[in-house]
Amino acid sequence: MTKTNSPRPLDHVVLPTGDLTLARDRLAALGFSVSPQGTHPFGTINCCVYLSDGTFLEPLAVGDRVAADKAVREGNAFVARDRVFRDAHGEEGFSAVVFGSGDADADHTAFVAAGVSAGSRLDFSRPFVDASGRSDVASFRLAFAAQPNADADAFFFTCERANVPAVDRSALQAHANGARRVLAIELAAGNIAAAAKLLATIARSAADDAGVALANARLSIRDGPYAPGIRLEAIVFVVDDLAATRALLVERAVAHDLDGQRLVVPAAPGQGAIFIFEEQK
Repeated sequence: MTKTNSPRPLDHVVLPTGDLTLARDRLAALGFSVSPQGTHPFGTINCCVYLSDGTFLEPLAVGDRVAADKAVREGNAFVARDRVFRDAHGEEGFSAVVFGSGDADADHTAFVAAGVSAGSRLDFSRPFVDASGRSDVASFRLAFAAQPNADADAFFFTCERANVPAVDRSALQAHANGARRVLAIELAAGNIAAAAKLLATIARSAADDAGVALANARLSIRDGPYAPGIRLEAIVFVVDDLAATRALLVERAVAHDLDGQRLVVPAAPGQGAIFIFEEQK
């Protein structure tokens, strides 16, 4: 359980896509191992990229429009925010950053008190089957936050894992591109001070001139023409050998740039965000 006086950890990021197969193919071309499809009870589907630090990427598509419509009508904040984001920005993008939590009820209460709540608390469960065929149920409790009056831009939520099936993900955490963990999430905001205040409130951490430190990563904020909202732009991954990562991208004809000691892959359909690889031994 996360301590109440410590910064929250990054849990995962949400990358909307119009085609989960396209996302799977793109991420595989980038050298990531991708999980089988997961199905939510409210119409969305995903496939995930799990990293060895416990964080993950969640490409998200709409698999059942009727169920998603029903969820929006019933006030499901996750599906509603996803739909608003897609309506404003298209089917491909980077919509949400998710933080680990030990108490989603307390988080929701805090977000309401701070005037940054982005919807009602959400509990849900979904069936889970591991590689050996063993079945279980994964359960989650979510609390949502966002910059007020910026419904079409980024949103954030905390995720309390009410039931976590025991599963060995080591094979899925090994990636041909060498990615081990998320170093940073890069964001842009028209009002950096307001964005930093919001993110510090959600992350339960202090903000400085460069952003907000999490327990296991960093939120880096730059100036951008998005007031009052926030746009999520890039995910920075740690690799052991940048030359090896670049060689894989060259072999697979993936467009990229070398910016100093950063390997930058522009956003593309099925990818959603700019991907940046940095070497750390």
